[in-house]
Amino acid sequence: MTSTFRTLTVPLDGKDFPGGLPAFLVRDDVLCWTRREAGLAGFGEIARFTATGPDRFLEADIWWRHLVLEAEVADSVELPGTGPVAFGSFAFSKTSAHESRLIVPEIAVGVRDGQVWLTQLTFDDGPLTEDTARAALDRWLRSVAAPSAAPPGRTTAAADPAGDGTLGAVATKGGGAVVRPLPLAAGATLHTGSLSEEAWMAAVEAGVAEIRTGALEKLVLARDVVATIPSGVHAADVLRELAARYRECWTYGVDGLVGATPEMLIQVEGRTAQARVLAGTLDRRDAHGEDGLPMDYATRVLAGSEKQRHEHEIAIQSLTTQLAPFSEAMNAHDEPFILELPNVWHLASDVKAELAEIEGHVPTCLALINALHPTAAVCGTPTQVAGALIRKLEHLDRGPYAGPVGWLDAAGNGEWGIALRGAVIESPDTVRLYAGCGIVDGSQPEAELAETWAKFRPMLESLGISS
Repeated sequence: MTSTFRTLTVPLDGKDFPGGLPAFLVRDDVLCWTRREAGLAGFGEIARFTATGPDRFLEADIWWRHLVLEAEVADSVELPGTGPVAFGSFAFSKTSAHESRLIVPEIAVGVRDGQVWLTQLTFDDGPLTEDTARAALDRWLRSVAAPSAAPPGRTTAAADPAGDGTLGAVATKGGGAVVRPLPLAAGATLHTGSLSEEAWMAAVEAGVAEIRTGALEKLVLARDVVATIPSGVHAADVLRELAARYRECWTYGVDGLVGATPEMLIQVEGRTAQARVLAGTLDRRDAHGEDGLPMDYATRVLAGSEKQRHEHEIAIQSLTTQLAPFSEAMNAHDEPFILELPNVWHLASDVKAELAEIEGHVPTCLALINALHPTAAVCGTPTQVAGALIRKLEHLDRGPYAGPVGWLDAAGNGEWGIALRGAVIESPDTVRLYAGCGIVDGSQPEAELAETWAKFRPMLESLGISS
């Protein structure tokens, strides 16, 4: 054995993979980040870093930079995501017991702008050639377990005690019940998690009351539901469903954390950093029965809402204020645009910045994340006040939900989304889903609860639970 970190990147023929990156989502233990058929997938694990607490990003940054400092890198492709690469997922809260992590795979496959590549990563002192890389990839793909008999999203058999196609009343930990017209995958059950619906709406009311005292402007409150699927929860099936349904989102999979986020916390390529900020949500089902085009309805209701625009402006200001010290120049949309997704519309803004050299170095992805997270879009503002109120009202450790998720390479490039519209696979047949809402003065508990169900929809559908 040698302690030297070595990587080899070689091109692949894209014609062999007409489905793009999603064609590699065939194992439940796959690491992935994909949008519009591009992205990265990883197999295996040769190194891992974990941390908790307020310094988790900086500790991970130090570990990664030390690891790649003397790496032997052979890279004939030289694109963002080639050479040494790691996938990561970080806890939302500095107080969380959940371990944040960086994972270095044995094999990584990338797709970008029509180019496909393969990277083998190792600490072994054996030969590292194109043949060994291809053989390793073939080994991972050949050892795929048998697919589930009924992939999520394709099971329509209902399992409801009332026999009427509804979930009915499900007992909850908080003493309430979910009564939701959800046709279920065979044998599936769905329960609320830390709080009943009634208790969560009471938390929203308490949050609005705090906002009206002037203690804070905005608060983001999350809730969880737990799905049990006797036939099994198969991450690869879920990821393929999400990648196909939500092509404008970034589909992610890291250690049982799966989802499709519409929000980019930070994307770094060279000295250019970009972000996509969302705040302001409208369920597309609300447009049913409305006159005119659906997009016209979304523009009128979202862009014309003082509440929604105020919430969005808080989120933009939060990000640009924190990013400014790292930037030579920055620009953002003067007006937010309407992002159209299969389940909802959002008010969205893209921010672009040219990074400045600080003490002779351009800041790394993780250094930027350390400064940016948590944004007002997932926490509130002021951050410290909102964070403390979240811990008081949610009765929930968010774990990796609403934390950064993505990848980085040795050149400083990376893409890190916010882990939204996602879930954590807790056991072979159990998955915990999360959704949250921005609370401002004027928020109505019933409307916010309905918004959480709209945001649960991507994961519910990918699990075969129609909503």
